[in-house]
Amino acid sequence: MTIFKEIVDEEFLTVSETKELLADIEAERAMDEDRELRYELARAIEHANRFAVLEPAEAQALVDDLQDLEKVDEPTAYKIANLLPRDRDELRSVYAKQRYSLSGDELDEILNVVAQYA
Repeated sequence: MTIFKEIVDEEFLTVSETKELLADIEAERAMDEDRELRYELARAIEHANRFAVLEPAEAQALVDDLQDLEKVDEPTAYKIANLLPRDRDELRSVYAKQRYSLSGDELDEILNVVAQYA
Protein backbone atom coordinates (compact mmCIF):
# COMPACT_ATOMS: atom_id res chain seq x y z
CA MET A 1 0.00 0.00 0.00
CA THR A 2 1.41 3.36 -1.00
CA ILE A 3 0.26 6.72 0.17
CA PHE A 4 0.54 9.53 -2.33
CA LYS A 5 -0.92 12.98 -2.25
CA GLU A 6 -2.55 14.17 -5.41
CA ILE A 7 -1.41 17.40 -7.02
CA VAL A 8 -4.54 19.48 -7.34
CA ASP A 9 -3.11 22.67 -8.73
CA GLU A 10 0.25 24.04 -9.79
CA GLU A 11 1.28 27.65 -10.13
CA PHE A 12 4.62 29.27 -10.92
CA LEU A 13 5.79 32.04 -8.58
CA THR A 14 8.74 34.36 -8.54
CA VAL A 15 10.90 34.60 -5.44
CA SER A 16 9.45 38.08 -4.80
CA GLU A 17 5.89 36.77 -4.84
CA THR A 18 6.93 33.89 -2.59
CA LYS A 19 8.54 36.34 -0.17
CA GLU A 20 5.26 38.24 0.06
CA LEU A 21 3.26 35.06 0.75
CA LEU A 22 5.75 33.85 3.35
CA ALA A 23 5.70 37.24 5.10
CA ASP A 24 1.93 36.86 5.52
CA ILE A 25 2.36 33.38 6.98
CA GLU A 26 5.13 34.61 9.29
CA ALA A 27 2.95 37.47 10.54
CA GLU A 28 0.05 35.09 11.14
CA ARG A 29 2.26 32.72 13.13
CA ALA A 30 3.76 35.62 15.12
CA MET A 31 0.31 36.55 16.44
CA ASP A 32 -0.08 33.12 18.02
CA GLU A 33 2.47 32.87 20.84
CA ASP A 34 2.21 29.10 21.10
CA ARG A 35 3.03 28.41 17.45
CA GLU A 36 6.67 28.35 16.47
CA LEU A 37 8.03 28.48 12.96
CA ARG A 38 9.08 25.07 11.75
CA TYR A 39 12.67 24.77 10.60
CA GLU A 40 11.71 24.39 6.94
CA LEU A 41 9.47 27.43 7.01
CA ALA A 42 12.13 29.55 8.71
CA ARG A 43 14.70 28.51 6.09
CA ALA A 44 12.26 29.25 3.26
CA ILE A 45 11.61 32.74 4.67
CA GLU A 46 15.34 33.35 5.05
CA HIS A 47 15.98 32.23 1.45
CA ALA A 48 13.20 34.38 0.05
CA ASN A 49 14.38 37.42 1.98
CA ARG A 50 17.95 36.96 0.78
CA PHE A 51 17.26 36.36 -2.92
CA ALA A 52 14.19 38.49 -3.68
CA VAL A 53 15.63 41.44 -5.59
CA LEU A 54 12.63 42.84 -7.44
CA GLU A 55 9.26 43.90 -6.17
CA PRO A 56 6.49 41.37 -6.95
CA ALA A 57 4.90 43.62 -9.59
CA GLU A 58 8.27 44.18 -11.29
CA ALA A 59 9.04 40.46 -11.26
CA GLN A 60 5.69 39.65 -12.85
CA ALA A 61 6.23 42.35 -15.49
CA LEU A 62 9.63 40.80 -16.26
CA VAL A 63 8.04 37.37 -16.64
CA ASP A 64 5.41 38.82 -18.99
CA ASP A 65 8.07 40.55 -21.10
CA LEU A 66 10.15 37.37 -21.27
CA GLN A 67 7.16 35.32 -22.37
CA ASP A 68 6.67 37.70 -25.30
CA LEU A 69 10.01 36.45 -26.68
CA GLU A 70 9.94 33.47 -29.02
CA LYS A 71 12.25 31.03 -27.20
CA VAL A 72 11.01 31.64 -23.65
CA ASP A 73 8.19 29.50 -22.26
CA GLU A 74 6.46 30.04 -18.92
CA PRO A 75 8.66 27.85 -16.66
CA THR A 76 11.82 29.27 -18.23
CA ALA A 77 10.57 32.84 -17.83
CA TYR A 78 10.07 32.26 -14.10
CA LYS A 79 13.53 30.68 -13.77
CA ILE A 80 15.11 33.65 -15.51
CA ALA A 81 13.15 36.13 -13.36
CA ASN A 82 14.28 34.33 -10.21
CA LEU A 83 17.94 34.07 -11.21
CA LEU A 84 18.35 37.39 -13.07
CA PRO A 85 21.33 36.18 -15.16
CA ARG A 86 23.90 38.84 -16.01
CA ASP A 87 25.82 37.19 -18.83
CA ARG A 88 25.49 34.56 -21.54
CA ASP A 89 27.03 31.77 -19.46
CA GLU A 90 24.54 32.22 -16.62
CA LEU A 91 21.68 32.31 -19.12
CA ARG A 92 22.95 29.20 -20.93
CA SER A 93 22.77 27.30 -17.63
CA VAL A 94 19.02 27.96 -17.57
CA TYR A 95 18.71 26.36 -21.01
CA ALA A 96 21.12 23.47 -20.27
CA LYS A 97 18.38 20.81 -20.18
CA GLN A 98 16.60 22.02 -23.30
CA ARG A 99 16.92 20.10 -26.55
CA TYR A 100 17.97 23.22 -28.38
CA SER A 101 20.53 25.94 -27.83
CA LEU A 102 20.10 29.63 -28.36
CA SER A 103 22.16 31.78 -30.68
CA GLY A 104 24.16 34.71 -29.37
CA ASP A 105 21.55 37.17 -30.64
CA GLU A 106 18.73 35.32 -28.87
CA LEU A 107 20.72 35.24 -25.64
CA ASP A 108 21.48 38.95 -25.93
CA GLU A 109 17.81 39.72 -26.55
CA ILE A 110 16.83 37.92 -23.33
CA LEU A 111 19.67 39.57 -21.38
CA ASN A 112 18.53 43.01 -22.62
CA VAL A 113 15.05 42.40 -21.22
CA VAL A 114 16.53 41.24 -17.89
CA ALA A 115 18.84 44.29 -17.78
CA GLN A 116 15.80 46.61 -17.91
CA TYR A 117 14.65 45.24 -14.55
CA ALA A 118 17.85 44.26 -12.72
